[in-house]
Amino acid sequence: MKRLAKGDGYGNVFFEDVPVPAFGPDQALIKTHTSLISRGSEILRRYREDGPVDPGIMGYSVAGTVVEAGPEAAAAGFAPGDRVFASAPHAEYVVATADAAGMRLLRLPDATPWSRAPFQSLARGGVAWAVASRARPDDTVVVLGQGLIGNLVMQAHRARGVGRVIAVDPLDLRVRCARAAGADVVVHAGEVDAVAEVRRLTGGAGADVVVDCVGGPPGVQSFQDALAMVKGDGIVHLIGLYHGQPLALDASKIQRKMLIGGYHVFDPPRELSERAAALLATGQLQVDLLVTHRFPAFRAPEAFALLDAHTDEALGVLLEWAPDGAASGPASPP
Repeated sequence: MKRLAKGDGYGNVFFEDVPVPAFGPDQALIKTHTSLISRGSEILRRYREDGPVDPGIMGYSVAGTVVEAGPEAAAAGFAPGDRVFASAPHAEYVVATADAAGMRLLRLPDATPWSRAPFQSLARGGVAWAVASRARPDDTVVVLGQGLIGNLVMQAHRARGVGRVIAVDPLDLRVRCARAAGADVVVHAGEVDAVAEVRRLTGGAGADVVVDCVGGPPGVQSFQDALAMVKGDGIVHLIGLYHGQPLALDASKIQRKMLIGGYHVFDPPRELSERAAALLATGQLQVDLLVTHRFPAFRAPEAFALLDAHTDEALGVLLEWAPDGAASGPASPP
């Protein structure tokens, strides 16, 4: 079978021929239909690495069909022919463990199209982070960064029913997607001073909650922006990763504010997984409008290069492995 690999050198991704993986008693063997490239981890911490990367972490968002299930996975309800999401790398066949939380292997609702299914992991993150932010029904929530994660975090807050959601991003494509996905207000940070605009929109008080989803080096500044946007007794929730340097924590700026890092939720993990799956199936989390490109899997190196070089035109990029997934090139623009 074919499996995506990363060798020495920036951007050196290629396919290698390897045996179909063996699976254990609590695992299922899955034939991949569609996989999603997550720009944050797969470009910033895979594609751009100087050295080789373990193929086992080249991707984590796969949708496919169960071929065989080990006895424990079968006892957990997985059977050949089931349509599932798997937290697994880009490959023709993958193995995933039937975990109680439904994070590594989850049966999909029948209504979930293949194009939405690989978003399960990011959607679950969005749902969990919206809980973790502790936003209340009357709160104004600012979400900095409208990449895939930021957009889904924004949508998950909307689904929870907060008072107002303000999305912030400097890229035209992501601004358009945020508007289409239902943000109450979208601030184009490439055209206005985002801190000043959020302050204006909140009557000078600042937002109740600011969720920072800006990853990579730009996140160093966005964290400072978050501290400047939040009100005196507000919450800053840090989700973005891979900043490349420590984040400055000025004691004078964090007084009376709560800082939350990543996940800190008390909802049952399985419930979060199933809630995200239901929101994807019904379209309440709108991921179709985030898909900018679909490539047949054999063009994965081209897809990665596009995401690396053209954040202005690429957002959700799918790899299609099954024979009926032969489409290529850009999807309909959002």
